[in-house]
Amino acid sequence: MMTQEQFTNDAVELLKKLIATPSVSRNEKDAADIMEQTIRSYGFEPQREANNIWVIDPYFDESKPTLLLNAHIDTVKPVASWTRDPFTPSIEKTIPLFNNGNNNNLPTENKSEETLFGLGSNDCGGGLCSLLQIFRLLTARPQQYNLIYLASAEEEVSGKDGISRTLPLLPHIDLAIVGEPTGMNPAVAEKGLMVLDVIAHGKSGHAARNEGVNAIYEALDDMRWIRDYKFEKVSEFLGPTKMTLTVVNAGTQHNVIPDKCTMLVDIRTNEFYDNEEVYHFICQHLKSEVKAHSFRLKSSRIDPEHPLIKKCVAMGMKPFGSPTLSDQALMPFPSFKLGPGESSRSHSADEFIRISEIADAIAKYKELLDGTAI
Repeated sequence: MMTQEQFTNDAVELLKKLIATPSVSRNEKDAADIMEQTIRSYGFEPQREANNIWVIDPYFDESKPTLLLNAHIDTVKPVASWTRDPFTPSIEKTIPLFNNGNNNNLPTENKSEETLFGLGSNDCGGGLCSLLQIFRLLTARPQQYNLIYLASAEEEVSGKDGISRTLPLLPHIDLAIVGEPTGMNPAVAEKGLMVLDVIAHGKSGHAARNEGVNAIYEALDDMRWIRDYKFEKVSEFLGPTKMTLTVVNAGTQHNVIPDKCTMLVDIRTNEFYDNEEVYHFICQHLKSEVKAHSFRLKSSRIDPEHPLIKKCVAMGMKPFGSPTLSDQALMPFPSFKLGPGESSRSHSADEFIRISEIADAIAKYKELLDGTAI
């Protein structure tokens, strides 16, 4: 039987390989190859669709509920402010910092810790590699549930060749744990996203004469409504559904009355509102033409009374609501995020994860899931 230290070492070695293999969204083939080869080296038979890799519990029993362990293999593009090569995994001794409440990060009294730097180390390589190790550990003997491990692609762009292409190929799933960086606290709710094009129409004319209909003026009432309207249902974990006007474009030159004003609206829905419901409500209240980019990215929530969430709490974890989007938005079944690392490090320069965080995640996943009913 492998030890906790061996599982941690395997997770770290795999993560180092992945960091050294660029896997920006829609270009994950090489990283997917590594995941497929690694899973096969562990004695499992992985399956693949595009750059999505999954493996099913060898003890799979259709009479049992099924738990999906999911994390993504793609990364964002590295920002320009990296001070090291984002694709060179580097383990260094660092002293952890804490926030004193005044937005000042100060050294803790702890000793220095081994820290792994590299693009995707925190988002979400730590969860990706930890969950694979816990899949190995849990499937060494039958559990009260089935397990599926899925390393998905195109998460950072919510791409159609990612998890949404893969889920129809999997057996029925009852629950999912998504290994996004949450500090190993369960994110029991996640905001959805909908982007709207709002187009106000006018009539062009010469600005020097009193002619035409100014599309900017036509848009002003709609802008005010978008700014001022407050949705009634407020979530305990996510707060209110929020609309934000983020882009406005109109006009061609100073002496031409603009005949069109286009606006881009970012909408973050809580679990009480369906994206299509919000879209139709907005259409009823705006004079302008409204077009939704997509309804796919829905808010998600799991009941805080779910047995696994209650066990998380009993283990000292603190449930919270996540404002950031993940593959949860595309899952039509209950799910929650739980993974090593911190969301605040994601998409930032000199991204890192501590080796102790990976070890802690494997230990906590085991305590949470081994021998447990879901």
